[in-house]
Amino acid sequence: MNKCIIVGAGECSIKKLQERLVVREGDLCIAADGGVEHLLQAGKTPHIVLGDMDSLKQYEIPATLPIQRLPVEKDDTDMLAAIKKGLTLGFRSFEFYGALGGRIDHTIANLQCLLYLMNRGARGVIIGNDTRILLMRNEKTMFPSNAYQKGQIISVFAFGQDAYGVSETGLKYTLDNVILQQEFPVGISNEFMGMDAAIEVKNGTLLLCIEDQRKDF
Repeated sequence: MNKCIIVGAGECSIKKLQERLVVREGDLCIAADGGVEHLLQAGKTPHIVLGDMDSLKQYEIPATLPIQRLPVEKDDTDMLAAIKKGLTLGFRSFEFYGALGGRIDHTIANLQCLLYLMNRGARGVIIGNDTRILLMRNEKTMFPSNAYQKGQIISVFAFGQDAYGVSETGLKYTLDNVILQQEFPVGISNEFMGMDAAIEVKNGTLLLCIEDQRKDF
């Protein structure tokens, strides 16, 4: 499936961006405002630069890059505007870089953007310097042993409301068909055990934070 890659102005390791960000034929890469600086430093060129340009620091945008300027005073964040652009163009799989760190309000807004996508039949993953964040709803997700190292941290939180019928198997701490409450972070700091693992939620939405040590990443 082709994906829409959006790079924001948050914290972003240029070295890791160089290693991880791969734009294949049919993909779309959008620089959300100051995210264009991360891309240029990494030697990568976005297809579109979108934003109010209030986060640019030192780099001048090459004249050859298509720019969609947004007003400074608007309802959508630059990241959400980029998401809407990707959805309009038919993308349903999204990757986000530069979406964590920096201003905490933007980090929270970007977590809400994952829910915005899910509610519209799309999926997104936030790829930070040391963690990946994604949502799952009313489903079971498998984690194969050959992709996750023993001791690698995974945290699971109820998101939006309490989550019902939550089970975690193949991890250091297991759960069996429990209610995961928003106010009680019991799912924090679990660990992979070097075996196949699975997380299931029967009714509700979970936010997963996975320590970034995947062998294929």
